[in-house]
Amino acid sequence: MDRRFATVVEQLHPAFERLLAMPPAGHGRLPVNMPIQGVYLFSEGDCHLYAGRSNHLRNRVGQHCRAGSQHNQAVFAFKLAREATGKLSPAYSTGEGSRRALAADPAFAAAFLAAKSRVRAMDYRCVEETDQTRQALLELYCAIALGCPYNDFNTH
Repeated sequence: MDRRFATVVEQLHPAFERLLAMPPAGHGRLPVNMPIQGVYLFSEGDCHLYAGRSNHLRNRVGQHCRAGSQHNQAVFAFKLAREATGKLSPAYSTGEGSRRALAADPAFAAAFLAAKSRVRAMDYRCVEETDQTRQALLELYCAIALGCPYNDFNTH
């Protein structure tokens, strides 16, 4: 393994431990010392569901659960709505099954709104990480180490 990469990887586990050591917070209970940028984790009880990263954590965590958030802002809730409606296969065009088409479907829109409410009720944790490379790798590390079922890292 490249020594530079190995050095970065060695720094991930301590940050991961700090993330898990943070007392869980919930909607409306933002931590006083919430970092500006880093990695966040949504959980229901002991079940860790989704890890993400942002340079604006306070805003990003809110986007996942705000009733008015769009499909490209509340990605986790959108995945939950896909699961709830059985619309699991993403379509990257503008046709049937695309994000835009699903958002226009009243049944899917109701599931999406319910999913944002579910995310709002979840606990979350966050840990500061200002370096963009370590931030990206830490998100991956957390998602893999915790087996977060809603992180898939698919590209289109």
